Amino acid sequence: MILRVSFEEITTLNTAAERVLAVSGGGRVMAPPEALAELAARLPLGGDISVHTLGQQNRLLRAVDTILSHMKRQMDEIIVDQYVGSDDAVNAYFDYANILAVRSRLQGMGREMAALLEVMLDGPPSPEDIETISFPD
Repeated sequence: MILRVSFEEITTLNTAAERVLAVSGGGRVMAPPEALAELAARLPLGGDISVHTLGQQNRLLRAVDTILSHMKRQMDEIIVDQYVGSDDAVNAYFDYANILAVRSRLQGMGREMAALLEVMLDGPPSPEDIETISFPD
């Protein structure tokens, strides 16, 4: 399945992911190692994202959640340090909103993949099914 992303979303995802990976080495980001690995493996993103399995979607969602959490903290800090109408605060909001929109579509994709697996298998998928049954682009 293909997750469609706009130029602004890709730019924000790449920049934010690189920041998250840079600060994760210093212990300032609490993120699951598999989320950081998923981020590192996909950078730089060049456009729409191909997601082949529900397991891959789950890992990508955790990676995007890590970025979103980082962006929220950054936005909050800028608003508190400056003020809500500052250029930096407005830019931080738009960056956060871009990641939030991607996350919403990615989460919806996961719900669709899980529903399709359940119909195909006539019941809930096993952990092996989640990793091995592939969805075409």
